Amino acid sequence: MGKLAFIFPGQGSQYVGMGAEAAAAKTGGDLFALADEILGFPLSDLCFHGPEEELKQTYNTQPAVLTVSLIAAALLAEKGIRPALTAGHSLGEYSALAAAGALSFAEAVALVRKRGEIMAATTEKITGAGMAAIIGLGAEAVVDICARASEAGVVEAVNFNSPVQTIISGERSGLERAMELAKSEGAKRAMELPVSAPFHSSLMDPAAELFRPALEAARIGDAAVAVVANVSARPETAAEEIRANLIGQVNGPVRWTESVEYMLSQGVDTFVEVGPGKVLLGLMKKIAPDAAAYAVETPAQIDELAAALA
Repeated sequence: MGKLAFIFPGQGSQYVGMGAEAAAAKTGGDLFALADEILGFPLSDLCFHGPEEELKQTYNTQPAVLTVSLIAAALLAEKGIRPALTAGHSLGEYSALAAAGALSFAEAVALVRKRGEIMAATTEKITGAGMAAIIGLGAEAVVDICARASEAGVVEAVNFNSPVQTIISGERSGLERAMELAKSEGAKRAMELPVSAPFHSSLMDPAAELFRPALEAARIGDAAVAVVANVSARPETAAEEIRANLIGQVNGPVRWTESVEYMLSQGVDTFVEVGPGKVLLGLMKKIAPDAAAYAVETPAQIDELAAALA
């Protein structure tokens, strides 16, 4: 049998009701209580009952998705299920680092809350910007389209999600031009995403600089399990490398396809999406259709996975 990798979802995977089943387990209840205490408000209640609009605010989404993901990772560890490698999509990289032992749960919750607050404050100052998905064109074609469309406004390819899905980010004028070009060059779909922020683009440079002091002060240790970094698509375990990559990740691309391909090259044949939703499972089908892939959040799903791996 090949190796097992844990992959952790980012923003967009949240939903009202998430974590409620896991909270019934002692570990889940304890970690939710700790998150509530660190944040100074009942994050658990927001996860279980909403309102959705409040849960969708990035400064809430980030600690919420991370907490639910790390509870699932803790429940997996209790079953003796541990990964050979980990990776996380954007925000999910913090979950991966905590699961790999580079960040404590408390440190991770506080850091992503700060990350969310800085991103929210930065994007309030940027008007007329956002993100769009280009589906059905290769990554190189999308990079080329962005280069041509940038005459109209800043637009960059930022999330290389699968061989046929690339997310672009930037000013609305640039996004609209890039979407037009993508359609004219045969993209199946070019659609704006429901976010008001140009995440992972150079427009987030101010956020990266604002977040730098928090990351420099954070207690980050060496990872016990290698984490495949978004910015390099290569494994990292050294604390200082992790710190530098997290600063670069705010305004740098998410090289997800390459990250998964690297894990495959290392003998990984089973991927477990740890946390809410199944966004990464959908991407896995496009990147590595032959790999075994599971999504777990609840104790029941974790029991099913344990039986499947036995």
